[in-house]
Amino acid sequence: MRRSALVALLAVLALAGVAAGCAGEDTVTPAPETVVGDLPEPAEATPGDPAAGKEVFASAGCGSCHALADAGISATVGPNLDETKPPAELVVDRVTNGAGIMPAFKGQLDDQQIADVAAYVVQATSG
Repeated sequence: MRRSALVALLAVLALAGVAAGCAGEDTVTPAPETVVGDLPEPAEATPGDPAAGKEVFASAGCGSCHALADAGISATVGPNLDETKPPAELVVDRVTNGAGIMPAFKGQLDDQQIADVAAYVVQATSG
């Protein structure tokens, strides 16, 4: 009982302090932060090789879930790549990090292999 009374008293005091700060007293405006130096350049995407990507698509098992006519695959577990025509950036993100039931391939495929798969999917789907 004493503990809840103490908590209630502290809450009232805290609210009173907030109300006093809103009662028309001086308004404090924070000073803007100054950034010194140059901003880093965005990292350039690794250019992919569609021919190498076709091999990675097959060897990494992408066709076990994703339909892609160019690969002769009509799987139905994951999105149909011929229909979704994903851009390279999305393919790189999904292959790297996974999404939903798709596992991440970071650590299994290197950056070049992931870029190659993305280049292949974009070329094969005209995405």
